[in-house]
Parts: sequence; structure tokens; C-alpha cells
Amino acid sequence: MTRTRQMRALWIAPAFLAVVVLGCGAAGAADKTKVDQATKQVEQGARQIGDGSIGPGVKQTAKGIGNTVVEGAKYSGENIKEFFKKAFGS
Repeated sequence: MTRTRQMRALWIAPAFLAVVVLGCGAAGAADKTKVDQATKQVEQGARQIGDGSIGPGVKQTAKGIGNTVVEGAKYSGENIKEFFKKAFGS
């Protein structure tokens, strides 16, 4: 895989997750802040890479992507749970 494809693949997951999270209705503010913090971690890693700190930047970005996926899944799960509670009144 070429370097360009590797970098493109690195950004697909967070971009997809951002679209999913933004597409969901608002759940709890606490859950959203965790997703935002994880997203900022990705941004900080990307800035480090841009500033020339490749090793630490990639590490920070990878951790941020993992945290974004985890927190985004939790956030989405809460939104889905809340939707079904409202829709079916349980």
C-alpha cells in the first residue's frame, strides 16, 4: 500500500465516526464531551505530525482514533437506547 493510501485509510475511520455521531440526536452532555475530547486528541496528534514530530504524533493520533471509536460507540448506543425508550415507552 502506498503512503498516500495509508494516510487516507488512517482518516477514514474518524471521519466516518464523526458523521455518525453528528447525525445522531443529542443524548447526555457528559457522553458528548468524551467524544469531543477523543476527537481533540486526534487533532493534537495530527498537529504534531504536521510540526515534524512524526513518532509521537502518530502515537497520539492512533490513541485518539481508538478513543474516538470507543466513546463514539458508547454515545451512539446511548442515543439508540434513548430513542427506543421514547418510541416504545419502556
